[in-house]
Amino acid sequence: MPIALAARLRRLLNVRPGEERVVSLGLAMFMLLFTGYFMLRPVREVMGLAGGVDNLQWLFTATFIATLAALPLFGLLASRLSRRSLLSAVFGFFVLNLLAFALLIQRDPDNVWTGRTFYVWLSVFNLLSISLAWSVLADVFSSAQARRVFALMAGGASFGGLLGPLLGTVLVAPLGHAGLLLLAALLLAGSLLAALSLLRWREREPLNEQRAEQRDKPLGGNPFAGATAVLRSPFLLGIALFVILLASASTFLYFEQARIVASHFPDRTTQTQVFGLLDTLVQSLAIFTQLFVTGRIAQKLGVTVLLVAVPLLIAAGFVLLALSPVFAVFAVVMVVRRAGEYALVRPGREMLYTVVSAEQKYKAKNFIDTVVYRGGDALSGWLKRGLDLLGEHPALAMYIGAGLALLWAWVGLRLGQAQRQREGSSISYAPRDTKPESDPTG
Repeated sequence: MPIALAARLRRLLNVRPGEERVVSLGLAMFMLLFTGYFMLRPVREVMGLAGGVDNLQWLFTATFIATLAALPLFGLLASRLSRRSLLSAVFGFFVLNLLAFALLIQRDPDNVWTGRTFYVWLSVFNLLSISLAWSVLADVFSSAQARRVFALMAGGASFGGLLGPLLGTVLVAPLGHAGLLLLAALLLAGSLLAALSLLRWREREPLNEQRAEQRDKPLGGNPFAGATAVLRSPFLLGIALFVILLASASTFLYFEQARIVASHFPDRTTQTQVFGLLDTLVQSLAIFTQLFVTGRIAQKLGVTVLLVAVPLLIAAGFVLLALSPVFAVFAVVMVVRRAGEYALVRPGREMLYTVVSAEQKYKAKNFIDTVVYRGGDALSGWLKRGLDLLGEHPALAMYIGAGLALLWAWVGLRLGQAQRQREGSSISYAPRDTKPESDPTG
């Protein structure tokens, strides 16, 4: 590529010289991971509806219990293994799980309990694997770098989220569900290789000498250190509350999605097509925002804007749904919520972890992203189900959702302020991002 064209492309994407390879690795890690996940997501949604919309809260509760069971196992591994070994163990375990599910589905594709187990497993896998991938980025990049390139690399997730449903739609007929699981296992293995390459890059170019020496050592502590770290830190507790409110808003909309789609589209094939279409719209909007907008917003206006904008829009969306609960309104609100979460909220949330310790990046972050998130799912799922039983007041759940979204925005505002304060303290690492663009070392 000509030097002038490469320089223009770097400026367009807000990437500094010397960062091209590592940013490409981050893009690949997320693209492969999300392609596999989103290829299987419509299958999970159909399996969830097969048990009845009125039983979704039980699947959410089972997912929370499974997440609780997985937490100490992950904490034990994180305490005893290096970062590279931890990644290999967790991702390798999930690859074996996919192979086992492929075998079970191939033998008995209509087994209800296999479908329910897969629903719960994919919900746990989704949070744990994505949380671990973001932990790698928070460990590899400084806070200043994160503001520029986190959203760009998250664009790989949106591209995977766009490619996955298309692959699933095209390949489900010739490969079957079992074949899709085998392909997802290969994609997950590729994502692992990219993540390991990111860690090796940082080992060659450490942020400081102390981090270079500690990177190959286990994080230490006990299997429950992530939970205790959250309870001891007001900053991490704030992130946990932010995640609970995010999960609550998402769950309210998810249940509304199930109700509206089931009532408007009774055929399973049509349901799968609707879910796939929504995924395609979400990822198309998210990837454009991530590539060209999010990084510049974070760099110029700060993390706070990323954390606050979407909750405010969702609060307005809940009010619209309360006043006009039709599929067209729901589709717009759902697309805005999910695209905004991928393009703004998630990168902003992950930037918060660049100013905490290594143990908190992996253990506390994993606890928040899995147990706290799924706990919020389960509680809000039962709350939404209870509100739905009040048939005389169908809009009540939407107004409560609007209130939760406003509280979510307020917590995001406070977290953004706290992140700015920590960034200048001794907790944050000195940024390697202050060199001029002409410096080839990045």
